[in-house]
Amino acid sequence: MPDELTPEDAKLVTLARSARARTGAVEGAAVRDGDGRTYAAASVVLPSLTLTALQLAVASAVSAGAVKLEAAAVVTEASTLDGAGLATVRDLSADAPVYLAGPDGTVLGVVTD
Repeated sequence: MPDELTPEDAKLVTLARSARARTGAVEGAAVRDGDGRTYAAASVVLPSLTLTALQLAVASAVSAGAVKLEAAAVVTEASTLDGAGLATVRDLSADAPVYLAGPDGTVLGVVTD
């Protein structure tokens, strides 16, 4: 895990925290595409649709035309990153770091593979 996040990666954590807090969701996520644009989302749980915050953030990026991701962040109370969310990131980037942070924004770990 890096000692200090770059300003761009710290922004992802901030955006993910904001998305989570705004809706009171279980988790929030943010991604940065290959052009530097950011997308934030919160988890969605409906009777007919369930998406992790990371899945929705990646879907938002793809629907805006992103073909590559530079980095992602997930803010959650969970101690591990969910496999479905990570898989969506890996669909676009084999090595983009995915930061896992607690609700207070403290980065608990980073997945790079």
